[in-house]
Amino acid sequence: MTPAYAIELKNLCKSFGKTEIIRGTNLAVAPGERVAIIGPNGAGKSTLFNLISGRFGATSGEILLNGQNIAGLKPFEIARRGLARSFQITNIFGRLSVFENLRCGVLWSMGYKYSFWKFLAGLTDANERAEQLMQMIKLGRKRDTLAMNLTYAEQRALEIGVTIAGGANVVLLDEPTAGMSKSETSRFIELIREVTVGKTLLTVEHDMGVVFGLGPPGRAVHRAPPPCGVHELTAAHAGRGESPPRSRHRRASHRGPQRQRPGAPALGALLGEQRLAGLRRDRAQPHPSSRHRRVDVPRQSQNRHHPDPADHRPRTAGPLCTTPRAAPAHRLALGRRLDPA
Repeated sequence: MTPAYAIELKNLCKSFGKTEIIRGTNLAVAPGERVAIIGPNGAGKSTLFNLISGRFGATSGEILLNGQNIAGLKPFEIARRGLARSFQITNIFGRLSVFENLRCGVLWSMGYKYSFWKFLAGLTDANERAEQLMQMIKLGRKRDTLAMNLTYAEQRALEIGVTIAGGANVVLLDEPTAGMSKSETSRFIELIREVTVGKTLLTVEHDMGVVFGLGPPGRAVHRAPPPCGVHELTAAHAGRGESPPRSRHRRASHRGPQRQRPGAPALGALLGEQRLAGLRRDRAQPHPSSRHRRVDVPRQSQNRHHPDPADHRPRTAGPLCTTPRAAPAHRLALGRRLDPA
């Protein structure tokens, strides 16, 4: 009996400690359907993919793949049941060629296991399948090129090829076009549509052009971000018709003085008193870590023939003065105020 849904989520929940990330998610994707999951950063989209692919264990709920519950299975066990995924960060073998990367994805799907006495060059069916995939993802000219030497778009295309090489009928793509230019994105959309014909596609994407570019049949699922302190603070101010505290202080200078609560001192007065007290303290007591003191030196006139009368007025020297301190008596007066005189 053919299952009604290729992948189905029933009241799926995931929590990290006391933080609830996925809250009772329900989703049903029919075979051959293309579904895009959209939402802002932190909404739990990649976490949802990690739950489906087995990287994370669900706190509660069910995950059905072709009618079978796969919750609690390991990633390789889920992959052997017909589900494959790609990642936000390109995950390929950089020191292997394009052909070798694709052949690695083909071997296990054809039943080949590790054998010391078998040479990969003699596996005709696996090599032919890898060649077909290489032509499908338009990398036939880069057959013997190391994966690390490919462009970013070519590496993403190679990862798509490795993803579908195992013959999975359910494919999860996590932001496949992230970091691509507009022209690369348009070509990549066509590639995804070609290689996923007849397969169930579930993708996470921020670019709405990519979502609609995948074409029908399809639908989008939006996940709202989890609440956090910043969102709650903003909503609280918006609910009262007020602005955040920082914006209110910024506009205070244009509107004049604000009304104070009875008995509450003005904020400007408190800050002014604190600054004055700090200035008096700095003038009275030198910093204990300083090794030099400030002395008065006459200012030099710029005109030799007409000296400036102000040249003979005392002036405080800068921090580059190298006159040593006369006596360490100031260091003994810790905890009490010194007389400047």
